[in-house]
Amino acid sequence: MDINIERSLLIKELQLVEDPSLLRAIKAVLYYGLKNEGRISIEQYNKELDEANARIEAGEFITQEDLEKESSQW
Repeated sequence: MDINIERSLLIKELQLVEDPSLLRAIKAVLYYGLKNEGRISIEQYNKELDEANARIEAGEFITQEDLEKESSQW
């Protein structure tokens, strides 16, 4: 498939996403792949761990059980 078609399809799908956690995950994957060529510094790694822990402490996560229930409806 043509890269421009793939990009357009992906953009359309992203416009439908309502889950901020999913958008953050997608953003992280893109940043990881495009900006860092697959490598990050120890400082960046630790920063990301701290941010993830803060999200967990704030209750911004989904349990394995809830995710399995949700995915069974796909």
